[in-house]
Amino acid sequence: MASYPLRPEVLAFAPYTPGLSVEEIRQRFGLATVVKMASNENPLGVSPLARQAIHRAAPLVFRYAQAGNPRLVQAIARRHGLAPEHIVPGNGSDEIIDLLIRACPSPGRHCVVVSRSSFGLYSIFSRLCGVAVREVPRLPDFSFDWQGLRRAAEEGAALVFLTTPDNPSGHCPPAAEVAAFARSLPETCLLVIDEAYMDFADDQAAFSLLPRLAEFPRTVFLRTFSKSFGLAGLRLGYGILPLPLADALRRIHPPFSVNTLAEEAGIAALEDDGFLRETLATVREGRAFLARRMEELGCRVFPSQANFILFQPPPSQAARDLFAALLARGLIIRPLESGYGLPDFLRVSVGTPAENALFLALLQEILRP
Repeated sequence: MASYPLRPEVLAFAPYTPGLSVEEIRQRFGLATVVKMASNENPLGVSPLARQAIHRAAPLVFRYAQAGNPRLVQAIARRHGLAPEHIVPGNGSDEIIDLLIRACPSPGRHCVVVSRSSFGLYSIFSRLCGVAVREVPRLPDFSFDWQGLRRAAEEGAALVFLTTPDNPSGHCPPAAEVAAFARSLPETCLLVIDEAYMDFADDQAAFSLLPRLAEFPRTVFLRTFSKSFGLAGLRLGYGILPLPLADALRRIHPPFSVNTLAEEAGIAALEDDGFLRETLATVREGRAFLARRMEELGCRVFPSQANFILFQPPPSQAARDLFAALLARGLIIRPLESGYGLPDFLRVSVGTPAENALFLALLQEILRP
């Protein structure tokens, strides 16, 4: 058998486990209709303006996008009221996470700090670069252990990742708590706040530090077009960084990682205020409705400011069995045993009113036959 020069870190990896697709479940169970409420996608689909922009740009895909995507950068900067020099776009915010881990920690010298059961790519990218990862357990209500994170950061951390609203819990600490934590970190440590779901918060001003970027020169913010803007399939995100760090990332950024269609769709989506308003209203109303009805059915529901809900089935129903029963009926939610290490919990994305009603009807059918 041929041997290949693979690094030992690669051989030790298990692949990232994404949510199941509609097509594979349709084929597995021979179903005509499958509803997916597993991957925190936009329940309304894609912005009409973005769809039109994709159509207009399609004949130009034989050309490279302009290096650095300056039109997209300008549009993002206008949205946040920032200088464009703070913005680094990427092939999803995943690419910005990867670049930060490549650029900042030195293997054998630094570590990366995360909360246990966080988004898996923080740890995957770190380990691939040979950087140690320190996982800090959460508190029982899935809130962050600020003291534990701070202690871990003092042990040589270059980066601390904080997702808020958190995935998979939906927990969103007040901005004052995050600010106090940011100020408490060592001067040699960067705080990376992943705000992929911040648009869905009831009051962004109460939860986000982004408007106060100038107060926190060692803080990076991540945003994505995959959720509220409905462009998950095009892979588009961005980092908002202190100027010296933004300059460093631009030096190592692949020149054409944001493709032409993604750039044009992103610019158009930022202009579609009506679609964004409708998306946020649908998610916030659906989130409240789902939480109330799931609690009535005996589930333990965790407060969420995101476009999904973390829940625990009643004691008489194992999470794995509930997931399988819903799957066999053509409804996909997210089990959290693989990737998150939470075998007793499930996550459901907020859907359209019709999808939410179907999920609740099937949940009632299974839990209270």
